[in-house]
Amino acid sequence: MKSKFKKASLLLTGIMVGGKLFAQTPDTTMAVKNYVQPFSHGGLRTWSIGVEGGLLTPYTIFAPSQQDYRSPHQEVGYSGYIKDQFLPDFGIQADYMGGKVNGAVTAADQANNTYSGFSTKIGYAVDLMATFTIANIDWVNKKSFIQPYVSLGGGEIGYTATVSNASGTFKGQQEHDFYLPVGAGFKINVAQGVNIDLGYQVDFVNADDFDGTIVGNNNDRFSYAHAGLEFALGDRHKPQMANYNPVNSMRTEYLMDDQRLQIQLNEERAANQALRSDLNTTNANLAKLTVDSDGDGVPDVYDKCPNTPAGTQVDGAGCPLPVKKPDVKVYVTNEDRAVVNEAVKNLEFDFGKATIREHSDESLNKLATLLVNKGFSLKLAGYTDNVGSVAANLKLSKDRAEAVKTYLAQQGVDPSKITAEGYGKANPIATNKTDKGRQINRRVEFSIY
Repeated sequence: MKSKFKKASLLLTGIMVGGKLFAQTPDTTMAVKNYVQPFSHGGLRTWSIGVEGGLLTPYTIFAPSQQDYRSPHQEVGYSGYIKDQFLPDFGIQADYMGGKVNGAVTAADQANNTYSGFSTKIGYAVDLMATFTIANIDWVNKKSFIQPYVSLGGGEIGYTATVSNASGTFKGQQEHDFYLPVGAGFKINVAQGVNIDLGYQVDFVNADDFDGTIVGNNNDRFSYAHAGLEFALGDRHKPQMANYNPVNSMRTEYLMDDQRLQIQLNEERAANQALRSDLNTTNANLAKLTVDSDGDGVPDVYDKCPNTPAGTQVDGAGCPLPVKKPDVKVYVTNEDRAVVNEAVKNLEFDFGKATIREHSDESLNKLATLLVNKGFSLKLAGYTDNVGSVAANLKLSKDRAEAVKTYLAQQGVDPSKITAEGYGKANPIATNKTDKGRQINRRVEFSIY
């Protein structure tokens, strides 16, 4: 008896240690990856496998006084399963179980019965069982840490019973019968996709010879107390359907929507604040366009002459308009014409050049004084003799007229009142056949007005 408990204790200890080892390296990103939208099973792991070990005994919690052998012994049993979790609270699993079931009669029963004990070897026990997970709804936790469950199913069991009495041991034939497993237990989540499974199961055999002895009309039964590990199959980053909490996912979805709305509201507030800032800047810039500090009717942004005295007429740039002087009629007198004629008479140029000879300066200075004092306008017309090409003569005549204009401007005459043109060898006033005639034709005519 003690050795059986020792074996069971070692098996349970191994399972617990294995679960702890799996729990040493939890997925630190589970909090992010463990979220699945409510009622969306596409991101969940539904398939799992389990391995279990425990104690097999003919003693059960259901009417133990009606059993054939009421002095139970414990033997080590083993089992495994594969499960598909259709819903967080419902799954279907296929089980396999093996081991031995031993029992004996009490001392009082031995005096009245032929057999003193039995040992039944379970060759196989396969079944299909429905499991119902209960009490795994929690508003606060994203997943259930502990999942209580109940199970019910049916399958076939193959066994061979051996009975003992005072005369010896008798081994029967292998039997195959239907059996009904009913169980309850709970699973503890120790790592992502890893659960410790602790449960108790009663197996009702549809026969009275499971213990090798037929007594009365009661079918035999035995129990299986087990501990094991369950491993979820599939992507390790996905949560397991069995400990998935859809109610908390609804709460998470609500909080996420609220957070998204809050972020959107903050973004819209920031955008509105930016628009308000842009509008204030625009209004400030528009205000600058209308400010007229000196009151001249031209905004400061366009006023190139700020601080214009009040009442001053200005142009579009804000600068004062020139004061228009009253028109004064000026008459050309004979003395004025004499000054002009003298300047024409004494004007000479170097041959083939626009250089004014020095003896012309005195009469030109007098002409400049006349133009400045009386504000006359002057038209200069340059001419040449017929020596040279037409183009060269036109250029030379223009250059000579410009030379006179430049000289007069240097003496203080307003150049805007002087026009200078060149006409080349046109309009000769003397013959071009003699040197003297050609000299006369190389001239600049003056017209004042």
